[in-house]
Amino acid sequence: MTIDRDTLKLELKRLIVDECDRDIEPSALPDDAPLFGPESALDLDSLDGLQISMALQKRYGIRIADPKQLRRILTSIDALAAYLEAQ
Repeated sequence: MTIDRDTLKLELKRLIVDECDRDIEPSALPDDAPLFGPESALDLDSLDGLQISMALQKRYGIRIADPKQLRRILTSIDALAAYLEAQ
């Protein structure tokens, strides 16, 4: 990737908020906060995970077929950014 990490994280936050139709300012999401579960500010579910996966494939050209791997990658914005940078 040619963009810096902070720019990537903000881009990912915008993608997730837009794809999951949440009414929250993307920049207000903490990088290390969980995206799913009771501690999540977004209250995402498995359908949201599928939407995010499809958006990542479209935007970044990555395909994550294994649901367990997808859950690990989508634990937080930090985890997702690290995964994308490693690709």
